[in-house]
Amino acid sequence: MRCFWILLLWLFFQGGMVAAPPEFSPVAPGRVLQFPQDFGAHPEFRIEWWYVTGWLETEEGHPLGFQVTFFRTATYADTDNPSRFSPRQLIVAHVALSDPATGQLVHDQKIRREGFDLVYARTGDTDIRLDDWVFVREAGGSYRAQIDAHNLRLQLTLAPTQPLMLQGDQGYSRRGPETGQASYYYSAPHLSVIGTIHRNGKTANVTGTAWLDHEWSHELIGPGAVGWDWVGANLDDGSAWVVFQIRDRTGGVFWAYAALRDASGQMTIYAPEEVHFYPERFWRSARTQATYPVATRIRTGEIEWQLVPLMDDQELDARASIGEVYWEGAVTIVREGKPVGRGYLEMTGYLQPISR
Repeated sequence: MRCFWILLLWLFFQGGMVAAPPEFSPVAPGRVLQFPQDFGAHPEFRIEWWYVTGWLETEEGHPLGFQVTFFRTATYADTDNPSRFSPRQLIVAHVALSDPATGQLVHDQKIRREGFDLVYARTGDTDIRLDDWVFVREAGGSYRAQIDAHNLRLQLTLAPTQPLMLQGDQGYSRRGPETGQASYYYSAPHLSVIGTIHRNGKTANVTGTAWLDHEWSHELIGPGAVGWDWVGANLDDGSAWVVFQIRDRTGGVFWAYAALRDASGQMTIYAPEEVHFYPERFWRSARTQATYPVATRIRTGEIEWQLVPLMDDQELDARASIGEVYWEGAVTIVREGKPVGRGYLEMTGYLQPISR
């Protein structure tokens, strides 16, 4: 079954099943994001994701990191085909739980074609379903995540406590030097989380904070780029910090971005040349042999930050769904030797260059 999905994806993205290939919308500056419409799906764009990461705590004070992500990908299937079985859109989902007490990352993944009210990403507001995995924005503005994986069950409510954070130029976020190398991108930082986690036959009540990214575009990265390092962090003083670099094939930086919004809502955006990543410690995966800079120092302007992982092994092998292996993990944010917040670090393209 796994080989079948990999082959099917390859055919879609190579155009091997195309009669009338779709034309996807470009990303351009000047578009004003509109809500609640832009909470929902954008099927006219090729790639989209709703990405939730955060820190949880059990009633006993035990820390956990978690990720819930839904991807929507438009295929190159024949747009003139009237069949309800035509796989025009694929929905993918990942779930992961980092537990430093055991040193284990529990994770699962799913992929299905959209259809028959069983798998969908709907327009108008956030409403995504992949069988019994659900992510929906409810009437009061809170999000509900319900995941029933084979080794993990999550039921979480995520309530906004701050306004949306529009990345880049009011939601137009550059990913490269060319105007079209961009996405539409907003974040919802400092989400308040409450819910339950069921694993190993036991249910635990949890509370915590989370970060939501919603992003849509035509391509993942520009030509010549191989992967990225991204951080989204909820800082203890109410600030929100996001930073990323896109790496090129020479080991240099293809593009970089950082934004810091303080508790009053004042936003500082840093130019690419003001953003620098300095790896300090590496971890090598025994499963894939990929090596990741799990402890990193980052400079944005005059501010220096350090990332300390909750645990080293937070690698996800998602080759059965998106064809990639990546590191996605909970990190503590340190400044001038003191913890100042918590966030998530994502690193892609360390095993092999990611596909565009």
